Amino acid sequence: MTYCVALCLHEGLVFLSDSRTNAGIDHVSTFRKMAVFQNKNDRFFALMSAGNLAITQSVKEILLQGELFNGKNLWTAKNAYEASAVVGEAVRRIQNRDEKIFLKAGIEFNCSFIFGGQVKGEKPRLFQIYSAGNFIESTTETCYFQIGEEKYGKPILDRVVKFHTPLDLATKCVLISMDSTLKSNLSVGLPLDLIVYETDHLETKKMVTLDESNPYFSMIHDVWAEKLRTIILQIPQPEWNTTQAVNSIRKMSKKLGAITVNQKPKSVKKLTKKV
Repeated sequence: MTYCVALCLHEGLVFLSDSRTNAGIDHVSTFRKMAVFQNKNDRFFALMSAGNLAITQSVKEILLQGELFNGKNLWTAKNAYEASAVVGEAVRRIQNRDEKIFLKAGIEFNCSFIFGGQVKGEKPRLFQIYSAGNFIESTTETCYFQIGEEKYGKPILDRVVKFHTPLDLATKCVLISMDSTLKSNLSVGLPLDLIVYETDHLETKKMVTLDESNPYFSMIHDVWAEKLRTIILQIPQPEWNTTQAVNSIRKMSKKLGAITVNQKPKSVKKLTKKV
């Protein structure tokens, strides 16, 4: 499985991906799911992938080779939207080539990507690309995308991250999001690839691969677990003895009221079978 998350914020972009792939509990491997395309003169892009590894590697290889789609590739696209369309066309190229073979073997054509970056002269942009090659773009209201095993890491993003969240805080949030996913799902695993891109730099030096020996990620893991336990213990216990207390849990729902309790009837008529 996979977990990848990316944020498009006022100050720039944050990308984080794990590196575990598995085809059953006895076949677990490590593959990098992030690729960077950078020309410090005019563009920076990062691509993260989830789904069938053979498909995603083929798509990435086409992009690395600079194959042209409608006369464009990642190095010649005029903007990030055109670059995303190039990624989508690469997905369709592999789909047209391999999907019939996949279906014959009973395998679903399954892939998804997060693609983002900046072309000189426009703002940073972020896209989620589906297995059909179509895509959507992030907005100031919906400023992050996830692919893969997303449910465990979503709550922290929903509660904290906004478009104007500073990059350092956003980085902390995506690492907590990943730690929560690692804790709850064994199909997501270390090492992790992290990129933080600052608006208008057109390159980044904030790239790092994290494993269990990384001191900051180890601190995140320990402190997050400790603070969660502390917060839970600090929340008042439910009050069952009254309906008047602030923490009373006995106050009935206005919509449904009390739970119905069914009791055994005092007398039950026996059914006799007629012969």
